[in-house]
Amino acid sequence: MSFQSLGLSEALLKAISKKGYTTPSPIQEKAIPPVLEGHDVLASAQTGTGKTAGFTLPLLHILSENPKAKYRPIRALILTPTRELAAQVYANVREYSEFLNLRSAVIFGGVNQKPQVATLRQGIDVLVATPGRLLDLQNQGLLSLKRVEIFVLDEADRMLDMGFLRDIEKVIKSMPEKRQNLMFSATFSKDIKKLAHGILNHPVQVEATPENTTVDAITQKVYRVAKGSKTGLIIKLISEGNWKQVLVFTRTKHGANKLCEKMDKAGITAAAIHGNKSQGARTKALAGFKSGRIRVLVATDIAARGLDIPLLPHVINFEIPNIPEDYVHRIGRTGRAGANGVALSLVSADETSFLRAIEKLIEMKLPIEIMEGFEPDPNASTAPIKQGQGRRNRNSRNSNSRSSNKSGGASNRNSNSNSRRPKRNSDRRN
Repeated sequence: MSFQSLGLSEALLKAISKKGYTTPSPIQEKAIPPVLEGHDVLASAQTGTGKTAGFTLPLLHILSENPKAKYRPIRALILTPTRELAAQVYANVREYSEFLNLRSAVIFGGVNQKPQVATLRQGIDVLVATPGRLLDLQNQGLLSLKRVEIFVLDEADRMLDMGFLRDIEKVIKSMPEKRQNLMFSATFSKDIKKLAHGILNHPVQVEATPENTTVDAITQKVYRVAKGSKTGLIIKLISEGNWKQVLVFTRTKHGANKLCEKMDKAGITAAAIHGNKSQGARTKALAGFKSGRIRVLVATDIAARGLDIPLLPHVINFEIPNIPEDYVHRIGRTGRAGANGVALSLVSADETSFLRAIEKLIEMKLPIEIMEGFEPDPNASTAPIKQGQGRRNRNSRNSNSRSSNKSGGASNRNSNSNSRRPKRNSDRRN
């Protein structure tokens, strides 16, 4: 199948050709037609398989077929869970709409709101946003969602997690009841599907690959190791392997900072990216990593969603996530667009239950290796780590939100603190 056969406009086909795309990926092939037909869509596909184009291309086609030239209200809203993903989706929207008479903008917290407001006042057709900044500007009367025709939740499973649900409900109440809804993600739990069907109207469900699966091009391996030996092991792997570009995940912000310090002392250039870092610092760290100036990027789960790093060869879980779906998103930063990649996980005794949950989700047993000199502690307890260990970092968001709002930033509000879903120790400020 070709992009021409999907029914996209000549202007979009020209932009696609300029990007070097020749044939649609499976998720694009399956999702674009029902979106063009006006259906609500719930779509899942592995990371790195072109989901963004799966909703942006038909969305832009629909808007361009019915232009609003004189006055440009916000006609399409794309919500993402992180600033980095918002910036990436916006870049895609701009590239695909190069030959269309459509205007787009992106808004997120952590930066001054004035330039964003100035762009909104000029009139835009497509808005990419994180929930916190969107609601902040809406509460100030600086934008209206009353004319939204298409609503997209990107990384919908994360967006419908309890940390975002109240904000999304507020956004939905601000839009017309009659609209097209699209939800795209790599993972969907049963609970999240129930929430999704409460928003979607008779949706077409699209699956390019089995849900919650990992890409075959990614070689996955587990190193069983004593908790206190993880730092030594990761430094040995990176140094002796002469790995030049490695994305490392930690469970907490403090852990990311601490690991970076030890990497630097070992002569490995490293930078951290997490919610306590300013947006400028996050952007600088990511740019340095992509250019090769920084060898190791240490991140919390903020980076699991949306980072598109071409040909990233290695991902290491310094600590595996307590939410099994997050494992799929983390390792999906490598093995993208058909390239090969390696995903390693350093697992201590107290993470045993997390490992089992991951293996159950992805329906495969991960190969285990033990490196001499970094053996696991035979006397260590396999009782899971306390879920509250990252709570201090997570709740610090509330105190930071005041300073964030002073500069035009905004925070998502916690909801339902008694939720049965496991706690996420990831960035919620956007």
